[in-house]
Amino acid sequence: MTDRELLDEQIRYYRARAAEYDVTAPLDQGHIGSHFEMARRALRLFAPRGRVLELAAGTGLWTGVLSEFADDLLATDASAEMLALNHAKLGERPNVRYAVADALDLRPEATYDVVFFGAFLSHVPQDRFEAFWTSLRRLLSPAGSVFIFDEAAHDLWREDWIDQDAGVVRRTLRDGSTYRAVKVLWRPDDLHARLAELGWRAALDASGPFLWGSAAPM
Repeated sequence: MTDRELLDEQIRYYRARAAEYDVTAPLDQGHIGSHFEMARRALRLFAPRGRVLELAAGTGLWTGVLSEFADDLLATDASAEMLALNHAKLGERPNVRYAVADALDLRPEATYDVVFFGAFLSHVPQDRFEAFWTSLRRLLSPAGSVFIFDEAAHDLWREDWIDQDAGVVRRTLRDGSTYRAVKVLWRPDDLHARLAELGWRAALDASGPFLWGSAAPM
C-alpha cells in the first residue's frame, strides 16, 4: 500500500465520519476541555488577522474563532461533508469562504498572512512532513506565519495501532466500518527541533493531551 492509498482512505474515513464527528470527538468538553480552552485562548492572543487559510477545517471547531479576526478566511477540507456542517454551524459570514481541498496536495494560488490547521499535523505521514512544510512556506506572505493545534504524545488514552512505528491506526465508526488513518504524535521539543532543521522558528506550548503554537520561516 502506498502512502497515497492510505491518505485517500483517511479522506474517505473523515467523509464517512462527518455526521458523527462532533459527538465522538468533543475536544472542548469533559476532562480535556480546560486544556483545549488554553489553546483557544492562545489562538485569540495570536490574533490571526489579514488573509487567513484554514486547512482541514472540519466541522468548524476553530473556524468561528478564526473568523473573529480574519479579514478574509478561506476554510478548506478534503471532505465536502465536513465543510457543509461547518457552514451550517457558522451560518453566512461575509469574511468566510469555503473550498474542498486536500491539505497534502496543495496548489498555491495565493499567499496568506496566516495558515492555521487544527488536529491535522498528526495526520501527516513522517515521509511527507518536509514536503508539507515546504508547501506551507509557499503559501505564506513574506511576514506570514502558521498556527498549529494538535494532539501531542501522551498516555491519557491508547490508540488502536495497526503499526505504531509507521504511524498507522485503525478507526471504527458507529456502523462498525473500519478505516486506516495516519497518526503521528509529536512531543513539543521534538517538533520544535524538527522544524528548526527545516528552517522554521517555532514557539510551542502543551497541556494535557494537546500542543499548540506558532511557527514562521527563519
